[in-house]
Order: sequence, then structure tokens, then C-alpha cells
Amino acid sequence: MPTVAHVLVIEDDPAIRSSLVRSLTDRGHAVSSAPAGMAGLQQALDEQPDVVLLDLGLPDLDGHSILTMLRAVRRTPVIVVTARDDDPSVVRALDAGADDYVVKPFGMEQLEARIRAVLRRVQPDGTTEPLVVGDLVVDPVTREAVLSGRPVDLSRREFDLLHLLARRAGEVVTKREILAEVWNQPYGGGERTVDVHLSWLRRKLGETAAEPVYLHSVRGVGVRLAPPQRTGEDADPAPPSDG
Repeated sequence: MPTVAHVLVIEDDPAIRSSLVRSLTDRGHAVSSAPAGMAGLQQALDEQPDVVLLDLGLPDLDGHSILTMLRAVRRTPVIVVTARDDDPSVVRALDAGADDYVVKPFGMEQLEARIRAVLRRVQPDGTTEPLVVGDLVVDPVTREAVLSGRPVDLSRREFDLLHLLARRAGEVVTKREILAEVWNQPYGGGERTVDVHLSWLRRKLGETAAEPVYLHSVRGVGVRLAPPQRTGEDADPAPPSDG
């Protein structure tokens, strides 16, 4: 995580925008801002900030639309900053690719902590070497996955999920842990989302829950990423008998 982050604030309220720019600058960040969605999207593409603070109630396009367009071309961490505290809006934003959200009004200490958290999750353990599990290679730097020499086309969430499981290869990772690290929902309640993304990930890895190869479900607990078990001619020969 950089000592000084470049934060892009996309917020139409002049008072809130000015306050965020001033407060974040005082905390040592480099800050730019935009008063509308399309202008903010263009700045995100041109400036490539470390994190985007995105208001949902923008004058030209809804923030959800801006988030969807940004996610199509960039993996920049996005924290939704909104007055909408209803579950559907929050769930929609998270499913569209938001990394976190804060509800107005909020304290700057809370926002600063959330910025630090999403930047840590970009590279959670500082590991830059590709992770290898069997014929599966997961590269945290390029955010690419390769299976048996062929690239695997993954969405941002699918890659984050696979990266988490690859970092803990051989371990059973609970759905609560997955929700906390990938969706930033530490209190559960979104296990169906995890199940859906695991299903999509399995399909892209060429397997199913009924016939797992890399992703092994542990009923009532979570999922474990492990290399395929070798069988038949691929297996190691049995040791010679003493008799």
C-alpha cells in the first residue's frame, strides 16, 4: 500500500466534495475530484488513482452505472459514499464491483480506515510471486489466472475469490471468511452470493460441484482449493512389497 494514496472523489455536493478533498489532503493523500459521473469516469481512466470515492446520487448518471462502466476497464478499488442506507442499494453496489461503502454522514477516521483496508486488499499479504496450485497459476501482480497454459477469463470478484483460495491452498476457507475478505461483509448474510460466484468460478475452471477438480466444498463449512488428485498412470507407483 502506498504511503500516500491518490484518491479520486466523485461527488456532486460542493460542500461535501470540498470537505473530503481538504480532509484527505490534510492526511497526506493526493486528491482530485469531479462533480459528476462522466467527468469522474474520465478522470479515473486518465489519472489511474489508487482508490475512488463514488457518490451514488450523481446529476448525470447514477453511481451504479458509473461503477459498472469503470469495472469494465479498470480494477481500481471503489468505496461507495452514499446517503442511501437501504439494503438493496448497498447490495447492488457491492454486486456491481464496489469494494466497500460508507453511509453519510460519516467520520473521517472511519473513511480513512476503510481506504487503508481496501488498499491492503489489493495486495493483502504483500506477496508478488505467482501462486501455483497444480496446473493453476494465479498472478497477484497482473491479476491473471492461467490453467494448463491457457488464460482463465475472470471478473474482478472471481479473481479476488480465487486469489484468496490460492493464498490458502489446502486450507478450508469458510464462507464467512470469504465474505469478509472478498466482499467486506464480516457479519455474514451473503452466503448465496459466495455460492453463485463459486459456481461461476468452477465453470471457468472446467469443473462442477458434483465433479470437483480444484475447488472442493466442505459441507456446512466452506471450500478448499487443492491440486487435482493423480490417478491411474499419473499416480506415483506403489512402493515395492517386502514379500
